[in-house]
Amino acid sequence: MKNTIFYVPLGFPISGNMKKRTGLFFLFFVLFFAKSQLSAIDSYLNKMEDSERETIEKLKNTSLEDKKFTLIKQFKDHLERSVVIFEGNEAVLVELFDDKKSGETTAKIFTGDFVRTENNIISVRCDQLEGQKIPIPVTKTFLLSEKRGVLYLIDINRKKERWIDQSAIKK
Repeated sequence: MKNTIFYVPLGFPISGNMKKRTGLFFLFFVLFFAKSQLSAIDSYLNKMEDSERETIEKLKNTSLEDKKFTLIKQFKDHLERSVVIFEGNEAVLVELFDDKKSGETTAKIFTGDFVRTENNIISVRCDQLEGQKIPIPVTKTFLLSEKRGVLYLIDINRKKERWIDQSAIKK
């Protein structure tokens, strides 16, 4: 059975040695193309990492002094507007609720501080509501990002929430 001949549906016989050679050639062929695909993926990932590094370096030098970021959520019965204002080392968080039926607007003004890391993560901790200390501070964690020249704060806990820089909003 050493020199068993296998018949291929094409009609010609293939010996055991030929089958091994064909198998090795096929394996080499697959590995060669897999390597070329991996190098293409690697180069694409390197380009993405380089552009991300450039953006991070650019945003490190961006000042948050006197910046205002706004988030607007629209619901059937009410409208929620939130504004975070950075002044020095302090942060002010303003929450406005507009009732569409009655037309009334209620506001809550939280004050506190914020910390910014090297990776452009901003943590806001507001421990006062309209000048009164509150037992559980309101905290928000943002990632500072930029797209088409506009600064955004992305809420890390709610990835769909993007707070836009008010200077970019056309009035």
